[in-house]
Amino acid sequence: MMPFKILVVDDSIFMRKMISDLVLGDAQFQVIATAKNGKEAIELTRSLKPDAITMDIEMPEMNGLDALKVIMEEMPTPVIMLSSLTQDGARETIVALERGAVDFVGKPSGSISLDLHRVKEILLEKLHIAVKTNVTKFRVNPILPSPQLKIKPSQINEALTPNKAEPASIKPQAGKKDLPIQVQQIVAIGTSTGGPRALHQVISQIPAHFPAPVVVVQHMPPNFTKSLAQRLHSVSELNVTEAEDGMVLKNGHVYIAPGGFHMTVARNGPGLYKIHISKEEARGGHRPCVDTLFESLLPLKELKRHIVLMTGMGADGAKGMLALKNAGAITTIAEAEETCIVYGMPRAAVELKCVMHVLPQQEIALKLSQVVGRQQ
Repeated sequence: MMPFKILVVDDSIFMRKMISDLVLGDAQFQVIATAKNGKEAIELTRSLKPDAITMDIEMPEMNGLDALKVIMEEMPTPVIMLSSLTQDGARETIVALERGAVDFVGKPSGSISLDLHRVKEILLEKLHIAVKTNVTKFRVNPILPSPQLKIKPSQINEALTPNKAEPASIKPQAGKKDLPIQVQQIVAIGTSTGGPRALHQVISQIPAHFPAPVVVVQHMPPNFTKSLAQRLHSVSELNVTEAEDGMVLKNGHVYIAPGGFHMTVARNGPGLYKIHISKEEARGGHRPCVDTLFESLLPLKELKRHIVLMTGMGADGAKGMLALKNAGAITTIAEAEETCIVYGMPRAAVELKCVMHVLPQQEIALKLSQVVGRQQ
């Protein structure tokens, strides 16, 4: 078998050499070229057709975000972003993932970095995923801004308010309002590789008067989940925040589990529920863990529970979804293979026969609005 062809893009000659050496540590990869900026990356992608690209973000002449946009539009190729572990780097990385990057890796800090071995393992693991990813589906299923949704806002609004009393038009961010604190339903979502893009698609389509809180586990390190929450808040009618210990759940709010912590939900009085954040051991290599969140909902049988698994490697969340279905969950949804970056977590749930609805990414918000609306 011929090795997979990798293009390495970074403005630093030192980093190009370091990243190339890391990639060449796996005999299944061949570094076919390096580029010092986004413009060169586009030209080399056109001429060499690599199987995957590692892409720096900050570069002169053309940065990684702009190059990624052109590559995904003209010649879709799997891209792994090399991101600095800073707040600015996290914000830019979230945008890159929305634009079609398969995943990201924290940029190694130097040849004597104590994290270098760990970075190598992560980079090679994600490159193996990337070279098997069909990114041409991004052309078929682009993220659409709210005014151009394939699912019309009126359809979602009708699902929630049959009398059509309130249109679901986009409201300014300052107009976001809290709904009554009494909680009768809850939506729980688990996702991993490809999740930021999937969450953008789903969360941005849910209207502000959604009568349930939404709790989300996205496999991500610290810092990035805060930027993810901020990004989702900016594109959504819902209030989106990174969860904190002791937060009381509110309808019309989305809570993202913070990277490096497990998130669970507990009863806090009649119709009241709060979030608990902990540093307990990682499960299956994950903290936050989807199964940990899902299992915390098992004793909350008075809640009408709606459970969703979207794109991601592995099987995190599948056993938790099965347990919740057996415990009376109202809805279980798995993202369809056709829109998943990695059809792992949803596939595991389907194989356990605990999925009621298998849906493409762009139809999940409407289904949630329908099932939540029927339970009011």
